[in-house]
Amino acid sequence: MKKIVFIAAAAGLMSLAACGQGTPEEQAGDAMADNLEMQADNMEMMADNATTEAGEMMYDNAADNLEMMADNADDIGEMDGNMAMENAM
Repeated sequence: MKKIVFIAAAAGLMSLAACGQGTPEEQAGDAMADNLEMQADNMEMMADNATTEAGEMMYDNAADNLEMMADNADDIGEMDGNMAMENAM
């Protein structure tokens, strides 16, 4: 499972590197958010395969937390990018 997440994260980072848009802070925030969203998707798949209701709830809660962290990472990347622009002026 960890290998799949690592490969998916590497592919996401390579696609962001090829893109070349935005500040480094925004790119880092986007990459982190993408990685966290992939982890959340994995948790949701694990919830679907859980054998008990408690296990399913645990994985669903973990997925929800990861999605919130992804939103925060994306927001922080945008804030850092905006701060860098304001400091440059």
